[in-house]
Amino acid sequence: MSLLFEPLQINHTVIKNRICLPSMVIGSYSDESGMVSEKNIEHYVSFAKGGTGLIIQETASPSTYGKVADDQLGVWSDEHIPGLKKIADAVHAEGTTILAQICHAGVTAIEEETFCPSEYSCTKNDRFRTGTPLTLEHIKRIQDDFVNAAVRFWKAGYDGIELHGAHRYLICQFFNARVNKRTDEYGKNRALFVIEIINRIRELVPETFIIGIRLGAFEPTLEDGIAHAKELEKNGIDYLNISYGCTGEFDSYVPEDYPFKDVIYAAAEIKKHVSVPVFAVNGIKTPEMAEEILKVTGVDAVNIGRSMLVNPNWANDAKANQDTGKCLVCRQCMWHNTPPKCPGRKILKRRLERQKENANENKVESQQRIV
Repeated sequence: MSLLFEPLQINHTVIKNRICLPSMVIGSYSDESGMVSEKNIEHYVSFAKGGTGLIIQETASPSTYGKVADDQLGVWSDEHIPGLKKIADAVHAEGTTILAQICHAGVTAIEEETFCPSEYSCTKNDRFRTGTPLTLEHIKRIQDDFVNAAVRFWKAGYDGIELHGAHRYLICQFFNARVNKRTDEYGKNRALFVIEIINRIRELVPETFIIGIRLGAFEPTLEDGIAHAKELEKNGIDYLNISYGCTGEFDSYVPEDYPFKDVIYAAAEIKKHVSVPVFAVNGIKTPEMAEEILKVTGVDAVNIGRSMLVNPNWANDAKANQDTGKCLVCRQCMWHNTPPKCPGRKILKRRLERQKENANENKVESQQRIV
């Protein structure tokens, strides 16, 4: 695993390996207040102790509206800073870099009235909704929320932030020409909304503070994703975490016989056009697969998501050439319902118990031979 455990520099920060825990909404650890709980702290410390080089914390809401979930972590108030600082300090104590993702859900938010760059309708969680077009005043207010949230994460001691610009959330809605049909400056340059946020954050935090983005590769085409990536690099983005774009509004592509998913192919193509670090994601389960992706695609880091939920010690086990376990992709994720009942966890636990039993038996036999 020579590439997987090479250090990676993002901005001025050197990360100890190429293994990233991507932002995954956990739910039920907080409540409507968005305050950090002990479960949140324990959750992220487990991955830091497990050897992960970079943790991108689950997405936090920069305001009390536009939320992804009722119990989403919050960063709309200075009152959130002390709890967030506990997470950052605990993760840093294990030698791991931590960033925090910030997201406004736009038209897919949980509120009755939702907003979008221009009028657009979609279904989310079995609910049909039509977004109210954003006014210029409202756009500036949301940008203020993003900027203030980033500053709060800096004050809480995080190494940086990731702006969520994928998966049909607000920044993603601005990027996509099938959703954003504005005729003003935010429609003519669909990256402008987030570029202005980036520039304003830069004015208020140290230059060492990392600003990255979860970026849709197909927005709606790969050519659009490449253009957005190049524009973001010109405007100071520190890394690109490539994923899917606006759900139901993109055209993905992957060549025949390509060994990995379409979004991993897209990350490789985007990497050809930028010099900043690029991350790949989707279905990366084993250390062997992660290493092969780094070799074949030229990307700089890999996201290990569900398989790290199965085994928080994934990185350490990979380095020691031990069984890392993997997500079994259950139809309904048991980890989110009852983690101890996760089939992947149960199988890994049984394997480790058998290994321990075999090791003990071998030790006894060895001692008997000596006697």
